[in-house]
Amino acid sequence: MIAAVAPIVIAFLSLLLRLINLATPKGYVFDEVYYVDGARDFLKYGVEVSGNKPEFIVHPPVGKWLIASGIKIFGNNEFGWRIAVAVFGTLLILLFARLVHVLFYSPLLTAIGTALMAMDGLLLVHSRTALLDLFLSFFVLLAVYLWHRERHWWAAISIGLALGTKWSALYFLILMALVSLYRVFIAHSGKNLIKPTLNKTLQYGLLPLVVYTTTWSGWFISSRGWDRQWSSNVIASWWHYHAEILGFHTGLTEKHSYQANPWSWMIMGRPTSFFYDAPKGCGAQTCAQEVLAIGTPILWWLCTLAVAVIVGFWLRSLVLKKSDAALNLIILGISAGYLPWFFFQKRTVFTFYAIVFEPFMLLALVYCAKLILDSTMKSAYSQGIVAVTLIIIFLNFIYFLPLFTGEVITYDAWYNRMWLTSWI
Repeated sequence: MIAAVAPIVIAFLSLLLRLINLATPKGYVFDEVYYVDGARDFLKYGVEVSGNKPEFIVHPPVGKWLIASGIKIFGNNEFGWRIAVAVFGTLLILLFARLVHVLFYSPLLTAIGTALMAMDGLLLVHSRTALLDLFLSFFVLLAVYLWHRERHWWAAISIGLALGTKWSALYFLILMALVSLYRVFIAHSGKNLIKPTLNKTLQYGLLPLVVYTTTWSGWFISSRGWDRQWSSNVIASWWHYHAEILGFHTGLTEKHSYQANPWSWMIMGRPTSFFYDAPKGCGAQTCAQEVLAIGTPILWWLCTLAVAVIVGFWLRSLVLKKSDAALNLIILGISAGYLPWFFFQKRTVFTFYAIVFEPFMLLALVYCAKLILDSTMKSAYSQGIVAVTLIIIFLNFIYFLPLFTGEVITYDAWYNRMWLTSWI
């Protein structure tokens, strides 16, 4: 009974953790300066502008519209900027709990998965900072969940919204489409292929494109958007604008002090500092206040090991021709959310991008917990291993909490949390 209600309780506590002092730090945190400004422009003009002129922006509108919804309801202040990500961060925990449930049908594993998601620092930081990646992660996970449940029309809408947040959702769309078509071709032949193939083409070809295009309605309706008047044909102008956006992303090679090669993401080799200040008021001569976009270290290091284990089990399942839905989803999520970044070695990228595939890393750890609980060792031992691991992760989460929430602490306390010199 306790395990059954645990996800709701954990999500509620997580929401409180996100809302308490949500307006701290004051002012813009990291790239909030771009996205909050864009959200305000959407509310006023329907497009992004700079002064009286159109503004070139490089990400689609959905995430900024969601930020704008918070500003509309709660005002143009830090709480209003960040409330939408706080809500979606909580919903992401519940969505992940639901996915764990349908994969394992175990109240205990569902509770464990929910707790792991709630105890991650990277998710908490994203849930308190008005950036786009949290919205991207939610819509991607929702699309994968619906796809797994074979609710393909709804999955297509969700992945379209993910594309309307950030283009990196395209990798998930491609993999979902390819796997769906593969399943059609192994299940049907001859004339029986026509209808399911057409359905999948509409679901993972046309519908996401329609949804994505619809998210640009403000640009189509307004005459003030960037490149809106480039051609008398609005579609040609829109296409030209997208070509410019693509050029920006592929040419983004400017050095940044917190850029991090994808090889280091899973072990948090170079987390991104979203905010740092040295204010007064901590009771010591020197104080520190930082928002560090870092996953709970022990949790992420365990997840890295778990992913390695899962890859081995997945390869084994291929050899034995025994499909495992959980293994397949983990591999799909890691492949679409993580592997593509290795092909952009010259591009300026950051560790916090890892949030989009984090749920699949956590699924790998839940799967390993299942292996331990189902092992031949005595139940007291297996349960003890899982329980002790959860306690250690929780203590690690609490220890790093000041860095997740931007609490003012002594400089020594801050420095003691810099376990690796690359974190400074």
